[in-house]
Amino acid sequence: MTTTLTEAPPPLSPTAPERKPPRRRGRWTPYLLLLPGILWLLVFFALPVIYQASTSVQTGSLEEGYEVTWHFATYWDALTDYWPQFLRSVLYAGTATFLCLLLGYPLAYLIAFRAGRWRNLIMILVIAPFFTSFLIRTLAWKTILADGGPVVGALNALHVLDVTSWLGITAGDRVLATPLAVVCGLTYNFLPFMILPLYTSLERIDPRLHEAANDLYARPSTTFRRVTFPLSMPGVVSGTLLTFIPATGDYVNADLLGSTDTRMIGNVIQSQFLRILDYPTAAALSFILMFAILIMVTLYIRRSGTEDLV
Repeated sequence: MTTTLTEAPPPLSPTAPERKPPRRRGRWTPYLLLLPGILWLLVFFALPVIYQASTSVQTGSLEEGYEVTWHFATYWDALTDYWPQFLRSVLYAGTATFLCLLLGYPLAYLIAFRAGRWRNLIMILVIAPFFTSFLIRTLAWKTILADGGPVVGALNALHVLDVTSWLGITAGDRVLATPLAVVCGLTYNFLPFMILPLYTSLERIDPRLHEAANDLYARPSTTFRRVTFPLSMPGVVSGTLLTFIPATGDYVNADLLGSTDTRMIGNVIQSQFLRILDYPTAAALSFILMFAILIMVTLYIRRSGTEDLV
C-alpha cells in the first residue's frame, strides 16, 4: 500500500486593498495664488477705467453736478482742440526713445560682453538714479541747462545753438524752455528703462555664436548685424515700449523744462483735471491717448515680429 503525498497549497496572501484614484489636490491653488493680483487689478485698474469711461460721456458742471448723458461728442471736441499736443507728445517721446536706444545699446553691450568684473558696478550706476526722486532729477536738469551754465556756454562757443535755433529746436542762445530741453529730460529719466531690458536680452546670447561667426570669417559689423542684433530684438522691443509709453504721457519734463509752446498731452490732461476742472474732457483725452498708444504698440510689435511679447 502506497501513500501519495500531496503538497499543501500555499497560504493565501491577504487581498491588497483597492487603490483609489489620487485626489486632485491643489487644483485650485493656482487660482488662489492669482486671486490677490486679480483683486488688485480689479480695484485699482478696472474700476477706475470704468469710472473714467463713464466720466468721459457726462455733461454738467462742478457746481450743478455731472450726469451720464452719453455725450460722445466730447471725444471729437477734445481731439480737434488738442491734436497739436498729441502730435508733439508722440514726436518728443519718439525722439527720446530713439536717443535712449542709441545711447543705451552700446552700454548694455559693454555690460553684457566686455565689463568683466566691473559689470556689477556699472549696473549699480545705471540703477542709481532710481534712488532719487523723479522730480529732483528733472530739477537737476533745469540747473544743468541754465542760461549761464557751462552746457549753454559750450554750445554757444561751438555755434550749435545757431543751427538748432534755425531748426526750431532751441530758442536763440538758450536751451531751457525749448524742445531740446524737454527731450533731454525725457531721455535721461527713461534711459534705465531701455538699458535693463537690452542687457537682459544680450546676456542670454551664447558667446559661442560670436566665436562661430569669427570662425566663418565674418566681420564684426556683420556679426552684429546678422547675429547680435536679431537675437537682441526682444530686448529692443521691450526697451522701446517701456520708454515710449510713459514718455508719451509724461508732463513733468515739459512743465519744468519746457514752456507753453512745448506742452505735451500730459500737461493738458493734468490741467483739465486739476485746474480747469473739466473732468469729461480730461477723461476723454486720457482714453484717446490710451487707445492711440495701444494701436501704435500693436502695429509696432507686429511689424517687429515679436508678437510673443504681448
